[in-house]
Amino acid sequence: MDRRTISAAQQLAAAHALTGGPVGGALFAPALPMETTATDGSRQRTLKNAIHCSGIGLHSGERATMTLHPAEENTGIVFRRSDIGGRGAVIPARWDRVVETTLCTTLGNEDGVKVCTVEHLMSAFAGLGIDNVVVEVKGPEVPIMDGSAAPFVFLIECAGIVQQAAPRRAIEVMRPVRIRDGAATVSLAPAEEWRVTCAIEFESAVIGRQTAAMTVAPAAYRTEIARARTFGFHHEVVQLIESGLARGGSMENAVVVSGDRVLNEEGLRYEDEFVRHKVLDAIGDLYLAGGPFLAAFDGMRPGHRLNNNLLRALFADPSAWRWTALDERREPRRRAAAS
Repeated sequence: MDRRTISAAQQLAAAHALTGGPVGGALFAPALPMETTATDGSRQRTLKNAIHCSGIGLHSGERATMTLHPAEENTGIVFRRSDIGGRGAVIPARWDRVVETTLCTTLGNEDGVKVCTVEHLMSAFAGLGIDNVVVEVKGPEVPIMDGSAAPFVFLIECAGIVQQAAPRRAIEVMRPVRIRDGAATVSLAPAEEWRVTCAIEFESAVIGRQTAAMTVAPAAYRTEIARARTFGFHHEVVQLIESGLARGGSMENAVVVSGDRVLNEEGLRYEDEFVRHKVLDAIGDLYLAGGPFLAAFDGMRPGHRLNNNLLRALFADPSAWRWTALDERREPRRRAAAS
């Protein structure tokens, strides 16, 4: 299998072009011209080539490395810890394997093996419609990169995307499911496409109340969502670091707000970057369902814990959902258009 390499200068230039800025100590390898096999979205997709990256772990502050490998049909997204031997190194990327949701989404298995900060990578897979990948991680963290999904989009597209023979299936929501926690609510409702809407509200004037919505599709995801970075308030970041958490956090991988101003010299990538990142997170957390949705997600002040609890509530009720082959849904529309 082809495994690609480019120079550090090429990596930096490519990453800068995609994200609009440097990527916080992250190193990309390998990459060549992007290759994508066009599809209508009804067949499963994987990577054409393996691809490697390294960066800082958000929580440990140590170097984290990761390789994305092509996978067979119906594999799904699977994490594998390369620093741990045996079957205990494998963790399927599923909603029922979520073991922690403080600050990030963490997956674990019955052997106590964990991988944290998976949501941005999962979001990139969802946004680009990637179904089958083995994610090899050395250590307990996915690299934080620049705090967005853009570096992972770059990696995936450099690796190349290929269509597989197996049909793609979606989780069709049959009736509304809703979770509330105080002022925060998240819900899934029946819809003909996968649409995500998020709203947030903060006292800080630089954020205030923001709402964003998108239909999850590759072109819109690349331009409207992928570059949105995680964010936090300066006093909270200081407290986390003093508590031994978020040791790798910095303004190279997060938007930091102090009072009513953004401390990052480069400013914001979008005027409403804060809520767009919430959309990014929700797309990643929901992709732990095991496939795309035919549903409308609506989140008011959503978070990792609420997003996962919503999936648990959905799958606890067999009457609320069903698997649907996307090619079967398209066929009646083709016949109607031809008549």
